[in-house]
Amino acid sequence: MMVRELTFGRRAQVGEKATSLVVFLHGYGADGNDLLGLADPLGPHLPETVFLAPNAPEPCNGNPFGRQWFGIPWLDGTPESDAEQGLVNASADLNAWLDMRLAEERIRADRLCLVGFSQGAMMALHVAPRRAAEMAGVVAISGRLLKPEKIGVEAIVKPAVLLIHGDQDDVVPFTDMDKAGRALVGAGFETYGHVMKGTGHGIAQDGLQATLSFLAEKLDTPPRT
Repeated sequence: MMVRELTFGRRAQVGEKATSLVVFLHGYGADGNDLLGLADPLGPHLPETVFLAPNAPEPCNGNPFGRQWFGIPWLDGTPESDAEQGLVNASADLNAWLDMRLAEERIRADRLCLVGFSQGAMMALHVAPRRAAEMAGVVAISGRLLKPEKIGVEAIVKPAVLLIHGDQDDVVPFTDMDKAGRALVGAGFETYGHVMKGTGHGIAQDGLQATLSFLAEKLDTPPRT
Protein backbone atom coordinates (compact mmCIF):
# COMPACT_ATOMS: atom_id res chain seq x y z
CA MET A 1 0.00 0.00 0.00
CA MET A 2 1.35 3.40 -0.99
CA VAL A 3 1.20 5.82 1.93
CA ARG A 4 0.16 9.37 1.12
CA GLU A 5 2.07 12.23 2.69
CA LEU A 6 -0.07 14.56 4.79
CA THR A 7 0.48 18.31 4.81
CA PHE A 8 0.05 19.94 8.19
CA GLY A 9 0.18 23.05 10.32
CA ARG A 10 2.34 23.45 13.42
CA ARG A 11 2.32 25.61 16.54
CA ALA A 12 5.50 25.53 18.60
CA GLN A 13 5.59 25.08 22.34
CA VAL A 14 5.31 28.15 24.55
CA GLY A 15 8.17 27.05 26.79
CA GLU A 16 11.81 26.47 25.98
CA LYS A 17 11.60 22.71 25.47
CA ALA A 18 9.06 20.41 23.82
CA THR A 19 8.31 17.22 25.74
CA SER A 20 4.83 16.34 24.45
CA LEU A 21 2.81 16.41 21.26
CA VAL A 22 -0.91 17.08 20.69
CA VAL A 23 -2.32 16.29 17.25
CA PHE A 24 -5.66 17.72 16.13
CA LEU A 25 -7.67 15.65 13.63
CA HIS A 26 -10.29 17.67 11.79
CA GLY A 27 -13.75 16.67 10.64
CA TYR A 28 -15.27 15.90 7.26
CA GLY A 29 -15.16 18.87 4.89
CA ALA A 30 -12.72 20.92 6.97
CA ASP A 31 -8.92 20.98 7.13
CA GLY A 32 -6.17 21.21 9.71
CA ASN A 33 -6.61 24.95 10.16
CA ASP A 34 -10.10 24.32 11.51
CA LEU A 35 -8.68 23.00 14.80
CA LEU A 36 -5.12 24.35 14.93
CA GLY A 37 -6.44 27.56 16.45
CA LEU A 38 -7.26 25.58 19.61
CA ALA A 39 -3.54 25.72 20.32
CA ASP A 40 -3.99 29.38 21.24
CA PRO A 41 -6.13 28.79 24.36
CA LEU A 42 -4.48 25.45 25.21
CA GLY A 43 -0.81 26.32 24.64
CA PRO A 44 -0.22 28.62 27.63
CA HIS A 45 -1.49 25.86 29.94
CA LEU A 46 0.60 23.17 28.22
CA PRO A 47 3.86 25.08 27.71
CA GLU A 48 6.01 22.09 26.76
CA THR A 49 3.59 20.88 24.08
CA VAL A 50 3.91 21.13 20.30
CA PHE A 51 0.57 21.23 18.45
CA LEU A 52 0.16 19.76 14.95
CA ALA A 53 -2.88 19.54 12.68
CA PRO A 54 -2.65 17.44 9.51
CA ASN A 55 -4.89 17.85 6.50
CA ALA A 56 -6.82 14.71 5.60
CA PRO A 57 -5.49 12.94 2.49
CA GLU A 58 -8.45 13.39 0.12
CA PRO A 59 -10.49 16.27 -1.30
CA CYS A 60 -13.93 16.12 0.30
CA ASN A 61 -16.68 14.57 -1.82
CA GLY A 62 -19.27 16.78 -0.15
CA ASN A 63 -17.24 20.01 0.00
CA PRO A 64 -14.72 20.79 -2.77
CA PHE A 65 -12.96 23.33 -0.54
CA GLY A 66 -12.38 20.86 2.32
CA ARG A 67 -10.75 17.52 3.00
CA GLN A 68 -11.92 14.08 4.12
CA TRP A 69 -10.31 11.08 5.77
CA PHE A 70 -12.72 8.80 3.88
CA GLY A 71 -16.04 9.11 2.06
CA ILE A 72 -19.29 8.79 4.00
CA PRO A 73 -21.99 6.80 2.16
CA TRP A 74 -25.02 8.45 3.82
CA LEU A 75 -23.63 11.95 3.18
CA ASP A 76 -21.97 11.84 -0.23
CA GLY A 77 -23.04 8.55 -1.81
CA THR A 78 -19.65 6.85 -1.46
CA PRO A 79 -20.07 3.06 -1.94
CA GLU A 80 -19.69 1.15 1.33
CA SER A 81 -16.71 -0.81 -0.01
CA ASP A 82 -14.93 2.41 -0.98
CA ALA A 83 -15.59 3.90 2.45
CA GLU A 84 -14.16 0.79 4.11
CA GLN A 85 -11.03 0.93 1.97
CA GLY A 86 -10.80 4.68 2.56
CA LEU A 87 -10.64 4.08 6.31
CA VAL A 88 -7.88 1.51 5.83
CA ASN A 89 -5.89 3.84 3.58
CA ALA A 90 -6.33 6.90 5.79
CA SER A 91 -5.31 4.91 8.87
CA ALA A 92 -2.07 3.88 7.17
CA ASP A 93 -1.44 7.49 6.11
CA LEU A 94 -2.03 8.80 9.62
CA ASN A 95 0.07 6.12 11.30
CA ALA A 96 3.03 6.80 9.03
CA TRP A 97 2.63 10.55 9.54
CA LEU A 98 2.51 10.18 13.34
CA ASP A 99 5.67 8.06 13.32
CA MET A 100 7.49 10.67 11.25
CA ARG A 101 6.38 13.58 13.38
CA LEU A 102 7.31 11.87 16.66
CA ALA A 103 10.78 11.16 15.28
CA GLU A 104 11.13 14.67 13.88
CA GLU A 105 10.03 16.37 17.11
CA ARG A 106 12.06 13.88 19.19
CA ILE A 107 9.08 13.10 21.41
CA ARG A 108 8.26 9.69 22.85
CA ALA A 109 5.09 7.91 21.75
CA ASP A 110 3.77 7.88 25.31
CA ARG A 111 3.84 11.71 25.27
CA LEU A 112 1.39 11.93 22.36
CA CYS A 113 -2.31 12.79 22.57
CA LEU A 114 -4.83 12.86 19.73
CA VAL A 115 -7.73 15.34 19.77
CA GLY A 116 -10.27 14.56 17.07
CA PHE A 117 -13.51 16.26 16.08
CA SER A 118 -16.35 14.47 14.24
CA GLN A 119 -14.70 12.33 11.51
CA GLY A 120 -11.36 13.19 13.10
CA ALA A 121 -12.64 11.68 16.36
CA MET A 122 -13.57 8.53 14.44
CA MET A 123 -10.03 8.37 13.08
CA ALA A 124 -8.49 8.93 16.52
CA LEU A 125 -10.58 6.18 18.14
CA HIS A 126 -9.84 3.79 15.29
CA VAL A 127 -6.09 4.39 14.93
CA ALA A 128 -4.89 4.88 18.51
CA PRO A 129 -5.77 1.40 19.85
CA ARG A 130 -4.22 -0.29 16.82
CA ARG A 131 -0.79 1.36 17.04
CA ALA A 132 2.18 -0.63 18.29
CA ALA A 133 3.07 1.89 21.02
CA GLU A 134 0.55 3.26 23.49
CA MET A 135 0.00 7.01 23.45
CA ALA A 136 -0.94 9.14 26.45
CA GLY A 137 -4.57 9.64 25.53
CA VAL A 138 -7.33 10.36 23.04
CA VAL A 139 -9.98 13.09 23.13
CA ALA A 140 -12.88 12.26 20.81
CA ILE A 141 -15.31 15.15 20.34
CA SER A 142 -18.67 14.72 18.59
CA GLY A 143 -17.61 11.48 16.92
CA ARG A 144 -18.31 7.77 17.07
CA LEU A 145 -16.40 4.54 17.54
CA LEU A 146 -16.22 2.73 14.21
CA LYS A 147 -16.55 -1.07 14.39
CA PRO A 148 -17.27 -1.16 18.16
CA GLU A 149 -17.75 -4.91 18.02
CA LYS A 150 -14.08 -5.34 16.99
CA ILE A 151 -12.35 -3.05 19.46
CA GLY A 152 -11.91 -5.76 22.08
CA VAL A 153 -10.08 -8.15 19.76
CA GLU A 154 -8.23 -5.66 17.53
CA ALA A 155 -6.88 -3.31 20.21
CA ILE A 156 -3.11 -3.68 20.59
CA VAL A 157 -2.83 -0.94 23.20
CA LYS A 158 -5.43 0.80 25.37
CA PRO A 159 -4.79 4.52 25.82
CA ALA A 160 -7.05 6.57 28.06
CA VAL A 161 -10.04 8.04 26.21
CA LEU A 162 -12.17 11.11 26.88
CA LEU A 163 -15.47 11.19 24.98
CA ILE A 164 -17.09 14.62 24.58
CA HIS A 165 -20.44 15.18 22.89
CA GLY A 166 -23.17 17.79 22.67
CA ASP A 167 -26.58 16.50 23.72
CA GLN A 168 -28.19 18.49 20.87
CA ASP A 169 -25.94 17.15 18.11
CA ASP A 170 -27.96 16.73 14.89
CA VAL A 171 -25.03 15.49 12.78
CA VAL A 172 -23.53 12.64 14.83
CA PRO A 173 -26.22 11.42 17.25
CA PHE A 174 -25.59 11.96 20.96
CA THR A 175 -26.41 8.27 21.49
CA ASP A 176 -23.14 7.38 19.73
CA MET A 177 -21.29 8.63 22.80
CA ASP A 178 -22.96 6.00 24.96
CA LYS A 179 -22.32 3.27 22.38
CA ALA A 180 -18.63 4.17 22.22
CA GLY A 181 -18.32 4.39 25.99
CA ARG A 182 -19.89 1.00 26.57
CA ALA A 183 -17.66 -0.66 23.97
CA LEU A 184 -14.49 0.96 25.29
CA VAL A 185 -15.24 0.19 28.93
CA GLY A 186 -16.15 -3.36 27.97
CA ALA A 187 -12.80 -3.73 26.22
CA GLY A 188 -10.89 -2.47 29.28
CA PHE A 189 -10.11 1.11 28.27
CA GLU A 190 -9.80 3.85 30.89
CA THR A 191 -12.76 5.88 29.65
CA TYR A 192 -14.16 9.27 30.64
CA GLY A 193 -17.11 11.26 29.36
CA HIS A 194 -18.23 14.88 29.27
CA VAL A 195 -21.61 16.04 27.99
CA MET A 196 -21.84 19.54 26.52
CA LYS A 197 -25.40 20.40 27.52
CA GLY A 198 -27.40 22.36 24.99
CA THR A 199 -24.62 22.05 22.41
CA GLY A 200 -25.00 20.85 18.84
CA HIS A 201 -22.25 19.60 16.52
CA GLY A 202 -19.41 21.75 17.82
CA ILE A 203 -17.04 22.43 20.70
CA ALA A 204 -18.42 24.48 23.58
CA GLN A 205 -16.26 26.23 26.17
CA ASP A 206 -16.89 23.53 28.78
CA GLY A 207 -15.82 20.90 26.26
CA LEU A 208 -12.59 22.76 25.65
CA GLN A 209 -12.00 22.99 29.40
CA ALA A 210 -12.59 19.25 29.78
CA THR A 211 -10.11 18.67 26.96
CA LEU A 212 -7.50 20.83 28.68
CA SER A 213 -7.93 19.07 32.03
CA PHE A 214 -7.57 15.66 30.37
CA LEU A 215 -4.50 16.66 28.37
CA ALA A 216 -2.85 18.24 31.40
CA GLU A 217 -3.41 15.10 33.46
CA LYS A 218 -2.27 12.64 30.82
CA LEU A 219 0.76 14.72 29.85
CA ASP A 220 1.62 15.31 33.52
CA THR A 221 1.34 19.06 33.21
CA PRO A 222 -0.85 20.77 35.82
CA PRO A 223 -3.11 23.40 34.21
CA ARG A 224 -1.96 26.96 34.89
CA THR A 225 -4.61 29.35 36.18
